[in-house]
Amino acid sequence: MAPEPVRFAVLGPVRVERAGAEAASGRPQERALLALLLVRAGQPVAVSEIVDVLWGRRPPDSAVNVIRRHVGSLRRMLEPGLPNRAAGRWLIRDAGGYRLVVDAGSLDLLRFRRLRDEARRTGADAPPSPGRVVELLTEALGLWRGPVVGAGLPEEVRERAGFPAVDRERPAALRDAADAALRAGTPAAVLPLLRQAAVDAPLDEPLLARLVLTLAAAGHEAEALSTYRTARARLADELGIDPGADLRDAHAAVVRGAGAAPPAPSRAETAHVSVLASSAPPAPATAVPAQLPHDLPTFTGRRAELERVLALLDSPGGPGDAVPPTGTVVISAIGGMAGIGKTTLAVHWAHRVADRYPDGQLYVNLRGFAPSGAVMRAGEAVRVFLDALGVPPERVPHGVDAQAALYRSLLAGRRFLVLLDNARDTEQVRPLLPGTPGCLTIVTSRDQLSGLVSAHGAHTLALRPLDTEQARVFLERRLGAARLTGEARAVAEIAALCGGLPLALACVAARAAAHPDFPLSAIAAELRAAHGSLDAFSRTDASANVGAVFSWSLGAVSAEAARLFPLLALHPGPDFSVSATAALAALPVRRTRSLLAELADVHLAGEPAPGRYALHDLLRAHAAELLEDQVPDAGREAATERLYAYYVHSAHLTEPLLAPYADPMPPGPPPAGVRAEPLVGHEQSLAWLAAEYPVLLAVVGAAARSGRDRSACLLAWSLEPFLDRRGHWHDWATVQRIALDAALRLAEPAYEARGLRALARAEGRLGLYGSARPRLDRALGLFTDLGDDIGRADTHRSIGWTRDQEGDLPGALHHNRLAMELFSTSGRHAAYASVRNSVGWYHALLGEYPQALSHCQEALVLLQRLGDRYGQAATWHTLAYAHHHLGRHPNALVGYGHSLALYRELGVPYLEACTLVHIGDTHAAMGDHRAAHEVLQQALTLLITLGHPDADGVRERIAASERCG
Repeated sequence: MAPEPVRFAVLGPVRVERAGAEAASGRPQERALLALLLVRAGQPVAVSEIVDVLWGRRPPDSAVNVIRRHVGSLRRMLEPGLPNRAAGRWLIRDAGGYRLVVDAGSLDLLRFRRLRDEARRTGADAPPSPGRVVELLTEALGLWRGPVVGAGLPEEVRERAGFPAVDRERPAALRDAADAALRAGTPAAVLPLLRQAAVDAPLDEPLLARLVLTLAAAGHEAEALSTYRTARARLADELGIDPGADLRDAHAAVVRGAGAAPPAPSRAETAHVSVLASSAPPAPATAVPAQLPHDLPTFTGRRAELERVLALLDSPGGPGDAVPPTGTVVISAIGGMAGIGKTTLAVHWAHRVADRYPDGQLYVNLRGFAPSGAVMRAGEAVRVFLDALGVPPERVPHGVDAQAALYRSLLAGRRFLVLLDNARDTEQVRPLLPGTPGCLTIVTSRDQLSGLVSAHGAHTLALRPLDTEQARVFLERRLGAARLTGEARAVAEIAALCGGLPLALACVAARAAAHPDFPLSAIAAELRAAHGSLDAFSRTDASANVGAVFSWSLGAVSAEAARLFPLLALHPGPDFSVSATAALAALPVRRTRSLLAELADVHLAGEPAPGRYALHDLLRAHAAELLEDQVPDAGREAATERLYAYYVHSAHLTEPLLAPYADPMPPGPPPAGVRAEPLVGHEQSLAWLAAEYPVLLAVVGAAARSGRDRSACLLAWSLEPFLDRRGHWHDWATVQRIALDAALRLAEPAYEARGLRALARAEGRLGLYGSARPRLDRALGLFTDLGDDIGRADTHRSIGWTRDQEGDLPGALHHNRLAMELFSTSGRHAAYASVRNSVGWYHALLGEYPQALSHCQEALVLLQRLGDRYGQAATWHTLAYAHHHLGRHPNALVGYGHSLALYRELGVPYLEACTLVHIGDTHAAMGDHRAAHEVLQQALTLLITLGHPDADGVRERIAASERCG
């Protein structure tokens, strides 16, 4: 029986319609969860992210269990009568989280995006069809039942979920609709939408400019002029600014009687249209990347600089009346000064113009001047962007040049904003630049990046320290005007002592806010008397001692928090969790959380995500100086050992949970004061690894650089199941190269053998079989010399997989048989059961179906006894495959059904899709082409969502089933 049709709406209040009637969408948190899943539009949402969205920085201990209950309630709302704990049809487990199965026919957001994209393609046709574009866009905009998605949800939930980025898609589409209506001569078609949008967003100048032009084109010149006057007054009253170029130009056009003329497209827009017209078929609908960091609500100052960068987009040209060919702008500070507000300005500017780039906003911190030395490689940054753009790992080419070419191809003809923060030099930035106009790239750096200017026409903007008046406004915005009354001299002294650096001023403001009864003159006196040093970042042309500001801020926290602060310099990652910090300081987790909150309250640490903390480069450098001065060598060594041990032992716990057949090398007892993350089960392991992923990569490298080769190896090897399962194969290869180098330095054959095998596995996933084969042969020889039968068996399995990929199925079967024989006497029951299924699989691929059934039936019994669900799923699949080819189609459907349920439960969408394809083959073999068509459609939806090339083959199967039925 086919499930009842369900339709979802999120463009406005969240609504669910089942069988034509509206269904109750549950309690507030259930509605928030449903809205989050809908906005992700068929993409999986990790449990850890759901926790962050629903509760923010203070989730309850029962958060994961509460989410499970919410999921159960939503499933029963969508499918009444669904038994408890049943997976259901619409809300499924996927990739360590949950996913709603939706498409453009069932979700208004996806339908809106499909209509919008069709309008873009229509506008790119030769000759263009503006009338049809208007029809498509007005139909798309008619799907919105309010100005924001998830209307009615708490604003903090919407902010944490990233909904504002989706909100911006509506005004962007409306601007395109207005432009098309003016070109088509049908302004009345969009006038009601524009009027309502002006009410919803009365300070949106690009929209107001379209409203003025459209009113005039529709014969309402007086209303157009009145709209301009109202907008100008509101901008002056609320923002203290004059109208920008868009609005001024629209007003001028009305005054001279040219209101009906559509605005001429910019060169960037023209390039967008021409490239789009010749591009390949559009990629499958994925969530629009919206990676910009949070914009500071207290942003102030930098008005002249902001006007200058906005002018690059608002005027026909920038400085010199020449729009830079790539839209690239560089923001650099004088003398390489840190803490001067480059990132803050860049982020604020990016948010101001984000709606002009509806295809997405990409952000990466390149860590160009990180005191830890962990500079991000250009290839790593490109892969971060490819992942954000929805490229499956198996489609990421090998080599930075090829990856950068794919990245540029994906951005060609589209409008993206790319923010490259904290770049080291031009070479690091170059592979990340879009190749065609239409995109804006903002780069921040302490370097002048002269190569970017000369080779790519970038504009530069040098930030200067805030002057006394700007510092006064900065403090007034945070403390209120009344607090500064009569304190002009103190404000000037504070500005001078802080060197005009916003970061230092923020620390002072935090101290003053914490003591509202202290006059600013007393604050200035405290600051003057403070002692500190930050020579590495001092400016020779000022008497400011920024280190003194930070040291003075440390005086405002408890002695225990002040002792913790220097230790934070030892952490090599981009951010750190409370648990990791507790290990670093040998403190209880609860106490550590309070101490980090103390430091964050006085701006000595940031909290970029709930429960995760980070240090600005200046603060990290100051912490490092204090560490050198205050903590003896033995204390630093002990803290570092504790930190790395926390990661090694926590990652070690995940390995058997993700891969029960694995043979991890035990790390030994942890040092005193270290408690590994208390991970229980597959789901928690994946959530922890996903949250710590960039940190774990950094720790592997830092451990190796600091001579802790054993820790580097153990951590890298524990990450193998996660990196493989998630498809992070390039990073897998990178950390395994580090681990192999570390193993060779240890000069221990057991470490060398494991290092060779681990790197070979990663290279095999990347298709580098020529490199993988000799490493595996060398590893097999070492394990043989060591008398390590388990190591030999695991290596035979790896060799077998490589032979399979090279088309040598008999060779693959041979090596898996050797592995099975070795495991049979080792006591490694999970590994024996897993490889026995592999032997059965290769028998099946060779057409030896009775042998396949014999091996897999015995493997399944063992795997069920061991509770290895991943192994059970694979074995059920092999059994079903053999039954299918023996003509036992009902048996095959039973086996595939078990496999499908397990893959859905485990959240492995690609293998779920493969199983659905085989189920479709079995239905077709039984003559049930309708059933085959239904499951193949499900498989196709999954593969399109993944962006997997197998989707083309499934389309061909669907076409064949339609011809047959």
